[in-house]
Amino acid sequence: MSDDPAPPRRSRSAALTWVALACALVVLVVAVAQRRDRPVSDRTVGEVTRVGVTDGASIPAYLRAAGDELARLDAPDGYALVSFGDYLTPARAAASLDGTRVSAVVARVPLPGRQTEIVRIAALRLPQDVVAGMAGVATRKDREAADYRSRAAATTADPELRRVYDSGAEVAAREAQAYRTGCACVYAAVVSAAPDALRALAGRPGVRVVDPAPEVTRLDRTVFTPPLPEQRDVVRPPADTGPAGAGGMGDSSEAARTVSEPSPTAPASVAGSGTPNPAPTS
Repeated sequence: MSDDPAPPRRSRSAALTWVALACALVVLVVAVAQRRDRPVSDRTVGEVTRVGVTDGASIPAYLRAAGDELARLDAPDGYALVSFGDYLTPARAAASLDGTRVSAVVARVPLPGRQTEIVRIAALRLPQDVVAGMAGVATRKDREAADYRSRAAATTADPELRRVYDSGAEVAAREAQAYRTGCACVYAAVVSAAPDALRALAGRPGVRVVDPAPEVTRLDRTVFTPPLPEQRDVVRPPADTGPAGAGGMGDSSEAARTVSEPSPTAPASVAGSGTPNPAPTS
């Protein structure tokens, strides 16, 4: 019979503790691996960058500020908002921007005394993409005009509302005709270039101002609001002499609709001759 003491036993509770720790470690490793496989969430969702002028802003002050920023610009290639001194045809816009990388143009039909919809037309090739984009807008405007005529025909109890529908149909039809013929409607463009190229662009005939926007990284989350050629002192919507209550077709300071594919039919709400410009989402 040996006098040596028996080796100590591990208690069952200690063994269970080690098992639990091992299981927790496995769960942690699996969780880390799964997290790595997940796409990184975009923290900029909901953020919108605005470039241009806002309603009520001073046009001369905006031109000075943009010019000063352009003179100081020292950054790699970046986006900029180019505003023209007049409404240009697709061909003239192409000539003014020759040699510049263009992403989109901004246009509206300048009907005297009427507010018309501001549209942003995706355009990588000028003038071809602008002409094609205008044709798409013309098709949508035809549908809007037909919709207003249908509503006017169905409205018999309210003469004032019928006049609003008739006015909307008339202006939408005039917009469609203008865009279909490649009108002088382009008054701004979104471009990208190096600082020296942007400064050279600002000196070209017909270019009113080049507003550099190096902070822009995504065009689909940027709202461009260039001044209208006729705006000289303060940003305000064009005077609308349509029927009372027509409401126009969107203030000049609103976000431009991007036209890159066939647009949906006009919604039920009435606002002058077309749908109001959507709330800023891009």
